[in-house]
Amino acid sequence: MKNVIAVFDIGKTNKKMFLFDKDFKVVQTDSIRFEEVMDDDNDPCDDIESIEKWIMKEIETVQQENKFTIKAINFSTHGASLVYLDKEGKRITPLYNYLKPLDMDFSKFYQKYGGIEEFSRKTASPAYGMLNSGLQMYWLKNQKPQYWAQVENILHYPQYLSYLFSKTIRADYTSLGAHTAIWNFDKMKYHKWLESENISLPEPKKGKQARISMVNGQEIAIGMGLHDSSSSIIPLLESNENSGNEFVLLSTGTWIICMNPYSKESLTQEQLNNDCLCFMTPDKQQIKSSMQFLGCVHEVNAIELSNHYGVTKSHFLDFTLDAGRCTTILAKKEHKFFPDDIPENFISELKNFDCFDDYEHAYYQLIYEIAERVYQGILRILDKNNSLKEVYISGGFKRNDMFVEYLRQMMPNQQILFPKGENASALGAAILMKKYLNYR
Repeated sequence: MKNVIAVFDIGKTNKKMFLFDKDFKVVQTDSIRFEEVMDDDNDPCDDIESIEKWIMKEIETVQQENKFTIKAINFSTHGASLVYLDKEGKRITPLYNYLKPLDMDFSKFYQKYGGIEEFSRKTASPAYGMLNSGLQMYWLKNQKPQYWAQVENILHYPQYLSYLFSKTIRADYTSLGAHTAIWNFDKMKYHKWLESENISLPEPKKGKQARISMVNGQEIAIGMGLHDSSSSIIPLLESNENSGNEFVLLSTGTWIICMNPYSKESLTQEQLNNDCLCFMTPDKQQIKSSMQFLGCVHEVNAIELSNHYGVTKSHFLDFTLDAGRCTTILAKKEHKFFPDDIPENFISELKNFDCFDDYEHAYYQLIYEIAERVYQGILRILDKNNSLKEVYISGGFKRNDMFVEYLRQMMPNQQILFPKGENASALGAAILMKKYLNYR
């Protein structure tokens, strides 16, 4: 039987399982969606119990079919999600949604630990509320003491899924570095506030370390799991290791995240104020990044346009690229959808579309405004003396010809490229487990 690495790539919408062979080709895949359930505050959250059962069943099914031998399992998940375990290793709370509103004033917290600006700069974590998983811990401790009294261990989402198989409490750098407000990037260690609040977390280990565990009677190497955006850059770091070319990666989906693994400069307050932050590689290296909710902006405004013009919401997929139209719109540098900041509901305040000739004209303008914000995000994360040669685009927007063309015209001195293969975050998680493919 062929040896494979199983990777569970758990997004907010789609939950996927991949089997990778020794050449990192996908030989089998499965995906599923789960309806959200309500947490104890009646806010929507992932159905973690059903997700757990599905993961366990997927592994068992592969083993029973006897087509492949699973030698390693790893996980990539979205960030800003925590699991709290009691002394028996049982989950205590629901898997709270990172979009959940936090009914708590954190001003005293920030004041106690250096002020919001300096604290956010040190931890490379804009004040994002629930998106800062460290603040989720602080919130639970202060708002739900009945739960907090039971907490023995705290794991980020990918490490919890790993724990299901390994029964080992672990932490990895990619999860800790993902806008958590936990990690001090000046000193590259946990921020002192955790100790002050009597919060103990496991010491992080590098991502290639796995634990050999028995899974349904078979020895399998269990990876620690990774934050999905950080995982998606691993294949490019490997393939460009000896090229000498600096690149940035645009990981596009609901969020568009621009990642620069070559930045040596510390995060500045100006960068922080403009949605910049830092992630980490599995080897503890800084990845300066900008993070914008532009995939969501695209989705909701594309729907507004389709409703107005009476076309399907995916009508833009039928376009043939008009590069000349991109050039014309780019030259005007007009912001019609979002002349100022993007509203809280992400929908343009443009009351009518009379300024456009038709749906196509309006859509090209929308994509220009999104691409221009992405371009500015790229510029913000570059060091002063950079030698950027390549911009890679992964995720849904690499199939949007207009978005790609705008970036090509905005960045004529760089190549716009696409990573080989699909499913970059799952592939990154698989690559870290490659040494275990031939384990006994």
